Amino acid sequence: MLKIQVGHSYFLRYDPKQWERGKPYPPLATIQVAALLREMGHTLSLFDAMLAEGVEEYAGALHAADPDLVVIYEDNFNYLTKMCLSRMRDAACQMIAEARVSGARVIVAGSDASDQPEAFLAAGADAVLVGEGIAALAALVDRLQRAPDIDTASWTAGLAGVATLVDGETQLVRLGAVPPDPRVVGRPAWDLVDIERYRSLWQERHGYFSLNMAASRGCPFRCNWCAKPIWGNHYKQRSAEDVAAEMTYLKRTFRPDHIWMADDIFGFHVGWVSAFADHLRDSDGSVPFTIQTRADLGSERMVAALADAGCAEAWIGAESGSQRVLDRMNKGTTVAELIAARRRFGEHGVRVGFFIQLGYLGEQLTDLLATRDLVAEAAPDDIGVSVSYPLPGTKFYEEVKAQLGRKTHWRDSNDLAMMFRGAYDSDFYRHMRDLLHQQVNLRQSRETLSPATHRDVHAQLETRWNTLFAHEAEHRTEQPTPSPFMAMQTIALPLL
Repeated sequence: MLKIQVGHSYFLRYDPKQWERGKPYPPLATIQVAALLREMGHTLSLFDAMLAEGVEEYAGALHAADPDLVVIYEDNFNYLTKMCLSRMRDAACQMIAEARVSGARVIVAGSDASDQPEAFLAAGADAVLVGEGIAALAALVDRLQRAPDIDTASWTAGLAGVATLVDGETQLVRLGAVPPDPRVVGRPAWDLVDIERYRSLWQERHGYFSLNMAASRGCPFRCNWCAKPIWGNHYKQRSAEDVAAEMTYLKRTFRPDHIWMADDIFGFHVGWVSAFADHLRDSDGSVPFTIQTRADLGSERMVAALADAGCAEAWIGAESGSQRVLDRMNKGTTVAELIAARRRFGEHGVRVGFFIQLGYLGEQLTDLLATRDLVAEAAPDDIGVSVSYPLPGTKFYEEVKAQLGRKTHWRDSNDLAMMFRGAYDSDFYRHMRDLLHQQVNLRQSRETLSPATHRDVHAQLETRWNTLFAHEAEHRTEQPTPSPFMAMQTIALPLL
């Protein structure tokens, strides 16, 4: 039996935008792995960076756990982890170095590690798992248990999807995208999480408490802008009965007021959602929840089933109000579907958020105006706005990597820097993001503002829009990257 410390390196304190937003969630994938390792017979501890004051807290947690093995397993359900923020990489590398000094073996897994294993190996990691890495992790743990003094070369020998250093060079046999591992089942190790610390911050900031769970792993859709270093286009959904049982457990054990469903796409099939609602009704286990979905999945039957199950809010990947841009993205949805889905959810009393992406290759002023018009016509209750963000492993990255220079990642989630030559500079897109948010906020305040005040604020907003577009030529990029006929991939992540 090994003493294993499982942890992650997303420190909310290091992301000012998200700290201000104040909506932290426990590291779901991390505690799923902790549960799996404990099921294998090992003693587990957790270092949860989310609410830590800083990486300085890690030394004390490491000393208290005194582990044989440290597994830094990033939360694959946290979209902020998928951003591969440089500040969090710095923290992970410091944790790796401290763990090695303590005498522990170190394994690292996550989106950033899958893309750039060399950075984590250079920090001292013995092995980096590429992708979800469950099979390789289980094999490494088994080998270490049988031979605690095994050398690194023998420990990692013959394991595909494991990066390690051999004579100073990275050695890795990539597997390609692998389906979600069936061994990740059952209840996550919730007992390792300081739930009351999360509850306290949620209550302080918002007056209610939210927890997270997931009904599936992966996404089967093939949007050209989406980077998927963990599961590729594979998708695995749990049974409706199992998911309902977990929600019921969370309700009875921790009494959350709300659940964030961390799936890339929740529900997917109407029959599954209807069965989920039935099981929740039988167990009295429903908690109001928020999902992510697509416009083309928002049929009348689906929306009705989601509302019946307790869905309170749905975030739709709208991306753009320009059909030309949506088609170039290979999004597979239409502007008309976006508007219709938003209407259906609203009619069933479900709040709607739109994810908006700015700066896609080939996007021009007319496309941006179409996005503004979509937000005005569809009137979502909230929006999240980002820009196209190139990450390794995508065709888009290959197209623009020569332009990236020294800065290849955002430092925190509010960076919103254009990493390639889009049609406009970063300031233009930041201004447009701010105006889109003001537009949504103004609509939401119609019932609280007097008609005269609302007209004045609306006029001021129109003036700011007109000013931005009047000076748009000053923000144009010289020789923007051309958009070839072949669709290209990026990753667009929401800055809520």
